[in-house]
Amino acid sequence: MATAISANKAELIAIANAVASEKMIDKAIVIEAMEDAIQRAARARYGAENDIRAKLDPNSGDLRLWRVVEVVEQVDDYYKQIDLKGAEKLQKGAAIGDFIVDPLPPIEFGRIAAQAAKQVIFQKVRDAERDRQYDEFKDRQGEIITGVVKRVEFGHIVVDLGRAEGVIRRDQQIPREVVRVNDRIRSLILNVRRENRGPQIFLSRAHPDFMKKLFAQEVPEIYDGIIEIKAAARDPGSRAKIGVISHDSSIDPVGACVGMKGSRVQAVVQEMQGEKIDIIPWSPDTATFVVNALQPANVSRVVIDEEEDRIEVVVPDDQLSLAIGRRGQNVRLASQLTAKAIDILTEADASEKRQKEFVANSEMFQNELDVDETLAQLLVAEGFGALEEVAYVELDELAAIEGFDEDLAQELQSRAQEALDRREQAARDERRALGVEDALAEMPYLTEAMLVTLGKAGIKTLDDLADLATDELVEKKRAEPRRRGDDTPRAAPKGGILAEYGLSDEQGNEIIMAARAHWFTDEEEPVAAETAEAEGDEA
Repeated sequence: MATAISANKAELIAIANAVASEKMIDKAIVIEAMEDAIQRAARARYGAENDIRAKLDPNSGDLRLWRVVEVVEQVDDYYKQIDLKGAEKLQKGAAIGDFIVDPLPPIEFGRIAAQAAKQVIFQKVRDAERDRQYDEFKDRQGEIITGVVKRVEFGHIVVDLGRAEGVIRRDQQIPREVVRVNDRIRSLILNVRRENRGPQIFLSRAHPDFMKKLFAQEVPEIYDGIIEIKAAARDPGSRAKIGVISHDSSIDPVGACVGMKGSRVQAVVQEMQGEKIDIIPWSPDTATFVVNALQPANVSRVVIDEEEDRIEVVVPDDQLSLAIGRRGQNVRLASQLTAKAIDILTEADASEKRQKEFVANSEMFQNELDVDETLAQLLVAEGFGALEEVAYVELDELAAIEGFDEDLAQELQSRAQEALDRREQAARDERRALGVEDALAEMPYLTEAMLVTLGKAGIKTLDDLADLATDELVEKKRAEPRRRGDDTPRAAPKGGILAEYGLSDEQGNEIIMAARAHWFTDEEEPVAAETAEAEGDEA
């Protein structure tokens, strides 16, 4: 026979207080867990079919146990229901629909019941502890926290944070950093997620925000908001760049971050295992910021392509390797810092590119406008690079070119418009030869040249166009940098069918929705026909 296990009132309260204090959870949660365990043990004793309740007084430790039954006219469940006659014996004046409390004597826990109760309490307390950990850390994302290395598993570092555990995954560690058990380590709280096995706290030492927070700890001006870190980029364990700006004109942001004899920046460098940090003055002017970001290389010229969101940087021939950096590190970090794609060209490359564009545009104007070479070159030298620019520019602007007059400007515009009409007609003929429906020509933003491109890609009907997603139609190609610092194979650029025409995502959505409009029209017509037929039958 199993030995009975019991605890007096004082012991129950002492246990509840000890568990609540050790796990740092509310005492009421522990009391509730005990009540739940007692209820389960009572149901095992008196029958699981009964509705048994338990109440433990958190102050005195008094335990009350009772069974709840409902007064009904006809009993269907003898465990949870009672008729009116039986209810009168338990409680005078009972009425149908009342719930009557039937007191039960306290129970003593056998070995099995005690073990089951212990498991219930442990589970409840564990769930409460997990909720407490999640609530404590969920609003601390982006903070730096110090912990002790508990163990290293499969390259991931498990850190003891005191009242919880965090993990630094392999990709969030500083490369070649040696970490041992019981080492104190600082890291950034990157993410906190609630999962079945408890809250998962993900830490990072490789994220750019980790460097930002370290500077905020070392530089009082950053903590006070006088200096702001506007951008940061890292190649963990090797090199980093930060862009800083001062909101007080009397304070130099770069000097404040460096500190006396480099003391402030050196403290950050040591924490980041010797990672070299370039501190760069941030500028709202994109070109200026790009020039600063490419330091220590000198930049000759910056050309910004707003449509492609790319920047072309021209450097002297002897500065090319410095601008690119080892394995492309310098230009890669500068690109991350400015959030722009950067192409590095030497003076010779830029000159060759400009010369090719000059010759190509000159030949195009000669052929399309039927003008001599001198006039075509003059147009290109004035910045004209397409027929549309000549055809639709203000007449006064064209006539203001040295050597031009209003009659010549008007004649050039007329010829440019005729050339565009010829192109349009040729594209229309080619489009029809490809079998592209005329209905596609009615879609917004689509020109005949675009329709030819669609036809060559097999998009010839409204349904073909309607089946496309926006990115399949207009997503821009990922242009490759002109210079790479490594021998990585170059993947073929990807993009939508009409990527070369510069359509926006909004325009692409509008085109596709216009192509799908006939689907909804076709659905409405049968419904209208059925309604008319039903009305006719009713008449």
